[in-house]
Amino acid sequence: MATFLYRLGRFAFRRRGLVLAIWLGLVAIFGVGASTLSGPTSDSFSIPGTESQEAFDLLEERFPGGNTDGVQARVVFAAPEGETLTDPANQAIVEDVLAEVTAAPQVADVPDPFESGTVSEDGTIAFSQVTYAVPFEELTDEAREGLTAAADVGRDAGLTVELGGDAAMSEEEPPATEFIGIAVAAVVLIITFGSLIAAGLPLLTAVLGIVIGMSAITAASGFIDIGSTTPILALMLGLAVGIDYALFIVSRYRHELAVGREPEEAAGRAVGTAGSAVVFAGLTVMIALAGLFIVNIPMLTQMGLAAALTVGVAVIIALSLLPALLGFAKHRVMGGKIPGLRRIKERTDDDRPTLSRRWVTMVTRRPVAVLTVAVVAMLALAAPLLDLRLGLPDEGSSAPDTTQRKAYDLTVEGFGAGFNGPLTIVVDGVDSPDPQAAADTVAGSLQGMDGVVNVSPPMPNEAGDTWIINVVPEFGPGSSETEELVGDIRDQLGPVGEEAGAEVAVTGSTAINIDFSERMSDALLPYLALVVGLSFVLLMLVFRSVLVPLKAALGFLLTMGATFGAMVAVFQWGWFNSLLGIEQTGPIISMLPIFIIGTVFGLAMDYQVFLVTRMREEHVHGAAPTESVVIGFQHGARVVTAAALIMMSVFAAFIFGGDDVIMQIGLALTVAVAFDAFVVRMTIVPAVMTLLGARAWFLPRWLDRLLPNVDVEGEKLARQLRDEPEPAPEPEPAQR
Repeated sequence: MATFLYRLGRFAFRRRGLVLAIWLGLVAIFGVGASTLSGPTSDSFSIPGTESQEAFDLLEERFPGGNTDGVQARVVFAAPEGETLTDPANQAIVEDVLAEVTAAPQVADVPDPFESGTVSEDGTIAFSQVTYAVPFEELTDEAREGLTAAADVGRDAGLTVELGGDAAMSEEEPPATEFIGIAVAAVVLIITFGSLIAAGLPLLTAVLGIVIGMSAITAASGFIDIGSTTPILALMLGLAVGIDYALFIVSRYRHELAVGREPEEAAGRAVGTAGSAVVFAGLTVMIALAGLFIVNIPMLTQMGLAAALTVGVAVIIALSLLPALLGFAKHRVMGGKIPGLRRIKERTDDDRPTLSRRWVTMVTRRPVAVLTVAVVAMLALAAPLLDLRLGLPDEGSSAPDTTQRKAYDLTVEGFGAGFNGPLTIVVDGVDSPDPQAAADTVAGSLQGMDGVVNVSPPMPNEAGDTWIINVVPEFGPGSSETEELVGDIRDQLGPVGEEAGAEVAVTGSTAINIDFSERMSDALLPYLALVVGLSFVLLMLVFRSVLVPLKAALGFLLTMGATFGAMVAVFQWGWFNSLLGIEQTGPIISMLPIFIIGTVFGLAMDYQVFLVTRMREEHVHGAAPTESVVIGFQHGARVVTAAALIMMSVFAAFIFGGDDVIMQIGLALTVAVAFDAFVVRMTIVPAVMTLLGARAWFLPRWLDRLLPNVDVEGEKLARQLRDEPEPAPEPEPAQR
């Protein structure tokens, strides 16, 4: 591989005009595609194969025109202190507000709370569950504005009016926090290289890669449903790895120039060596992201594939466009000194004392003590993980000053927590001799169940073969008691329905959220096996070792433990909330563990590949075990540090984007990169490599013969450039 990439780097350097023209042409093509083919993003998701999803699909089929997928809003009223909503004047205000809601665009149904019975016993609180004729992604700004204007009518007249439900959600664009990440990355690059030109190349290639990747995703949205968070996550990861991959190649190019190579030769060697590490690091990230398909949730599959696409584009650009740009810059990447900033010289010897050399020397002199302290610290950080609670955000976890949270709290006060998450029981009586009797039997059984507050009379479809029963649980939608109730209904009423010749299923947003969390938990171990297994094989190819990939996997477990310990401390316990702008604590989003595990595993292997590949390169070229650790670390430490700081800055910028999902993902990725780069890869790894010595590169001979030699460290390339013959294979050890 190193030989092929060496030739690719030299070709791109020589034919830089052609290569640049091709990439600019691709930017134009994808840009035109994005502007002409794009469609709207979607916030809906399905969970194929679950009872709740199948029941929801059945409702759409059996209740045509019933707006089962229509977006909803809850308009909650509260009377002034000392008054009730049943007072004629207040009741007239409520009716005026609902008349305004009915007149708003896209509204399908506005129940009167005084007729539907959604007025509290003391008459102080009431609500109307408004249904729209369109799904969330088709709801217009005029419809939202009409809902808000109707609420203002009631507020102006003296009532408390709050809005909940999806229709009350704002569609304001999140702030462009990625520009903050780019700005911080630029500062880190400038400090790392001491050159504006060298710092600008990684930023330029990363931005071009993001433009192509995001344009491709935008164009695809015209043909398939793309979630609204999918482009943001693809942008986050593509930008971070795009800068990092280019950073490693530019750094190696500068090193080759510093030892006296001609620019074209330096570009070839940089792409052949550092580029090989980029390929395998990128493949590891892409495997981890694409492996999300195993969860069988379309939303996660889209997120993973879109992010993998941007990572793939970043790899290809780093291997082709970057050496072309180096062809234009040549020796200028060593110059362009910034006034007031000391120029960073590329090290050409291994003995000059540097901060990284002093650090790795201390680690290699006291590997047991360093390893013990680092592991104990990581385990201590992981301790809050024991209190981890997973769930999906609901309006009860919204900020206290939002209208959604106020509507939620008023509903709890007036009716109980369960009214915020009712369950829908579907009785499919197509094969029943008496569907109505079957529905009545199920409803009667529901009345006597613990945890059930209210059971509505069964409602049939037009054909009379399918019935709906609405159930209000005692506890809120995110409580463990409601989760147990859903399980009890499925276990106990399934046989009841079968006796009556009908099928019983539970659906509704609460049941869908429960099934979603269960699906995520069930998929975690198979996903880990797939990702870690394939990545383990890739790392064996890279390092020609069994122990190094094993060490990488164990270090990753420490990273994940500390990461989720920090997540629990911040989002559940409320640590540093005021600093981060988090106004409400709550459970960790249920999809976060599997997504973060996949993403961080790929990113962690980036540093493993970039740092340890250089150690193996020194070992292959004859250095002693400890010396190879010191030299390899010293060569890569500054660049790995810069890469980690860049990733952290890009991810941290998304913490303040306002969206709960993106905020949690941004924080998790930020702390994970910090723990993995600075504690695991730059502290634990050199300590373990020192203790292992030459055994770190152990690979059974039979496995060595089976695995292809991809030559990541460039050993074959170095021999070819020196025109040396292949070394004779070592003899097999004598059998006793």
